[in-house]
Amino acid sequence: MKLTVQSSAFKANEPVPKKHTGDGEDVSPALGWSGAPANVKEFALICDDPDAPTPQPWVHWVIYKIPAATTALPANVARNETLTTPAGAVQGKNSWGTVGYRGPAPPRGHGVHHYHFKVYALDAALDAPAGLTKEQLLARMKGHILAEGELVGTYQR
Repeated sequence: MKLTVQSSAFKANEPVPKKHTGDGEDVSPALGWSGAPANVKEFALICDDPDAPTPQPWVHWVIYKIPAATTALPANVARNETLTTPAGAVQGKNSWGTVGYRGPAPPRGHGVHHYHFKVYALDAALDAPAGLTKEQLLARMKGHILAEGELVGTYQR
């Protein structure tokens, strides 16, 4: 099953506004999703950049335990491990080793990078503490993904 993921900040395959990058305010964009199956228990989101000049995609955001009734994240989600909006959600570590969203900041002159905001609908509430890495979260989600979708934004310096 496929989720539809969108943002009021940018359209699919178009540039992420400077406000949401390391060159701007570096705040998360508003995101919304639809098309989740009725039996979803919670959502998770991972944003990464596979164009980064690193062995693995550069991780910009890991957020999970998003309640099943949630269909959107507001802009400027706090950079706390435990969130009050959406209530109960927690965040993991990005590739900078910090918690919360960090926006696009590709190497200057490296060309266009693609930022994949992937939303996962899960069939179980994960037993997952705050602070997980992308790899740790993916391991805990294995076998529990009912549906997924992504929104890709671009950015270059």
